[in-house]
Amino acid sequence: MTRLSCLVLATLVISASTAGAQQPPAGAQRAGGPPPMTNLQILPKDSSREQVLTTMAAFTAALGVQCNYCHVQEGRGGRNDMAADEKPTKKAARAMMLLARDINTKLPEALGKSADATTRVGCATCHRGIPIPKQITDIMTEAAAGGGATAGIAKFKELREKFYPGQSYDFGETTMLTMSQRANTAGKADDALAYLQANVEYWPKSVRTYSAMAQLKTAKGDKAGAIAAIEKVLEIDPNNAQAKVQLENLKK
Repeated sequence: MTRLSCLVLATLVISASTAGAQQPPAGAQRAGGPPPMTNLQILPKDSSREQVLTTMAAFTAALGVQCNYCHVQEGRGGRNDMAADEKPTKKAARAMMLLARDINTKLPEALGKSADATTRVGCATCHRGIPIPKQITDIMTEAAAGGGATAGIAKFKELREKFYPGQSYDFGETTMLTMSQRANTAGKADDALAYLQANVEYWPKSVRTYSAMAQLKTAKGDKAGAIAAIEKVLEIDPNNAQAKVQLENLKK
C-alpha cells in the first residue's frame, strides 16, 4: 500500500468504523459554534466533531468521492441535510462499516495472532480510490463481450489514463496475460494475440508475454512467428533454458 492508503486504513481502524458524519439541517445552529453531530448510528454518540470529520475524510479518500456521494449536500441554494438517511449509498456504507468491524474482531482468533499483530481491513483495502471496486480484468471482459479484444484493450487504456499510477487497478503485465488466457480459452486466438501485442507496448521486456505469444502462434501454425517470439525471449533472457529447448524444437 502507498503511504496514503495506509494512513486511510489506519484512520478507519482507529476510528472504529463510522456511520455518517452528520449535522442538523440548516437553521439548527447553536450559539458559540457549529451544531453538534446528530444521527450517529455506528460511531459512538459522544464522538467529537473532529473525530467524525476525520473519519469522513478517510472515507472520501478511500472511495475517491465527495461528501455528496452518501449525504444530501446540494450546495448554496440547494438542500443540505447531512443527517438524512435517504441515499442508498449511505445505508450501504453503514452496512460495510459493520462488516469491516466484524471481520476485524474475528481476524486475530482466525489467524492465531494478537490484535496488534493482525492486519486489519478498511475501506481502502478493497476500494483503493474507486466507489465500486472491481477487478480490471472483469471490467475489460465486460467491454470485450460487445467489441472483442479491441474494446477490452480500449477500456484498459481508458482506465490507465485516468487512474495510473494509483492502486485502483492492476496495470501490471499480468492483466493482459490474463485477458489473453481468457480469450484463448474461449476459442478466440486472434483476440488472445491482440492482448499480448498490447502488453508489449507497456512491458517490452516481458518474457512471459513473448513466451505466451510463441505458444499461441505455434498453435495457429505460424512457425516463423513463434520462432521470432522465442528469439525475443532469449534476447531478453539469454539463459532461459526452456526457451532454448523451444527454439531448438521449432527449428527442427
